[in-house]
Order: sequence, then structure tokens, then C-alpha cells
Amino acid sequence: MSTSIKIGNKLVGDGQPCYVIAEIGINHNGDIDLAKRLISVAIAAGCDAVKFQKRTIDVVYTADELAKPRENPFGTTNGDLKHGLEFDEEDFAEIDAFCKSAKMPWFVSAWDENSVDVIAKNFDVPCFKIASASLTDDNLLRHTRATGKPIILSTGMSTYAEIDHAVEVLGKENLVLMHTTSTYPANYDELNLKAIPAMRERYQVPIGYSGHETGIPTSVAASVLGACTVERHITMDRAMWGSDQSASLEPNGISRLVRDIRLCEQSMGDGVKRVYEREVPIIKKLRRVGAAV
Repeated sequence: MSTSIKIGNKLVGDGQPCYVIAEIGINHNGDIDLAKRLISVAIAAGCDAVKFQKRTIDVVYTADELAKPRENPFGTTNGDLKHGLEFDEEDFAEIDAFCKSAKMPWFVSAWDENSVDVIAKNFDVPCFKIASASLTDDNLLRHTRATGKPIILSTGMSTYAEIDHAVEVLGKENLVLMHTTSTYPANYDELNLKAIPAMRERYQVPIGYSGHETGIPTSVAASVLGACTVERHITMDRAMWGSDQSASLEPNGISRLVRDIRLCEQSMGDGVKRVYEREVPIIKKLRRVGAAV
């Protein structure tokens, strides 16, 4: 089984640079201009793609759930909030045009079949993401696979048995599995980064990491442990209103994350122990025995 796949014009997997995804999700708070500002942040940081979410609200949520009282900027119910945060086809057309002009790939987590169709039929996205919450939805898995696009599947709140089944439904071609812990923000003792090489061994497909922690070092560590893609939520300000803002990285944070991942990649080398030319003068200066080179 191949351990690399092509997403857009980039290879993702073994021996390739880590594919860094800036998750905008719903951190745009229903504001298309804020979405564009976040896209610009991702571009400036050197991210490889940005990701949004797409839902058909009345399909994904029950009527009882939507009717629950919830004070928010859009009204007084949970339904007001969910509808207020949802971008429609016209909004995504504006995002598509903005991203094309900036040469920034974008895609979505589609939470239902209609959302898959809206994106697949109207936009040439490089791949689809399937959220952890949808991992056990066989019909959605099959419907997304039918687009012919590569799939990135998050595995938060899922057992190996559930992941095994999802992989059986999807097949391993053009598949990336993302190790994820679905708490927001995630505690460091919940991250379990050693699952990344373990999943790589178990599934023989590229394994990525979707982080919901507040800091940066553990996401960098995920890339060193073999995560072929790293995804983090981004925000203009973690104190902004919104359920995902506190588990997101601000502009300086996402820039530091990309910088540190690239520095670690540069530092890995080829594993062959050698004496570098720049070490020779140090040998002559500091070594009392056996200093001849």
C-alpha cells in the first residue's frame, strides 16, 4: 500500500514535507470578511491549505436540539446560532474566488450527504475531510468516497474497532487518517501522540494529527513522530466569541507552528552519523587526543 497520496499539487506522506492545514472551521463567526482575514493569516504563515465546515443544519441536528435556548449573536436558540454560523453556496463561491486569487487550496469537513454534493458539484476542492463525529456514518463515508477525491478522516472519540470498520468502508487508497483527541481544548495528558506511529503501523496509510491543545510544541512533536499532516484551528484572537476560539492558534502562533515544523524537517538529516566540515576546526581546537583529521 502506498504511504503517500496527492492532495492538489502536493504529495502527502512518507518522505514529504508535513502538509499544514489551517482549520478556520466556524471561527469566522458567520462573517465572510473575517473568513478572508483568516485565510490571509494562513497564507502569511506558510500553511498548505485552509479548511471550513459545511452542514445542512436541519439534517445534522434534530428539531429538539435546534429549539434549545441558547443566547448568541444571532438570536436566542441553538438553531439561530447554527444557521448564523453556516456559509451557503454563495459564500463559498466568494471564498473560492479569494483562495484562487491567492493560490491557497481550501476544502471542507462535510457533515452530511447534501453538503458533500454542494461542494463537489460547484467547486474543485483538492480533497474532503470527514470529522470524527461522522466516522461511524457509513452512508456519509460512501457518499464522500464517491466524489473520487482524496479523503482525510479524523479519528477522535473512536475505538480501533470503529476505525477499522471505517477504513474497510472507505478503502485505503487516497486516504489519510488523522489522530485526534476530541476535547476542546485538549489536555496534554489526553494527546497520546504515540498513537501516530502505532496507527501508521496498523493501517499502512499516511497518518496525520489534528490538534486541539492550546500550545504549539506538541503539534511540532506530532510531525517529528511521523504525522504527514498537522491541522490546527486558527483565530484572530482566542478571546473572541465562539466555541472553538480558545482551542485555536492566533496569527503569531500558527506562524511559529509552521516555522518550527519546517526547522524540525530541516534538522532530521539522513540518519548517517558523520563529521561535518564545520566541525573540523573545533576538533583541532578542543580535542587533546586523536585530533588529526
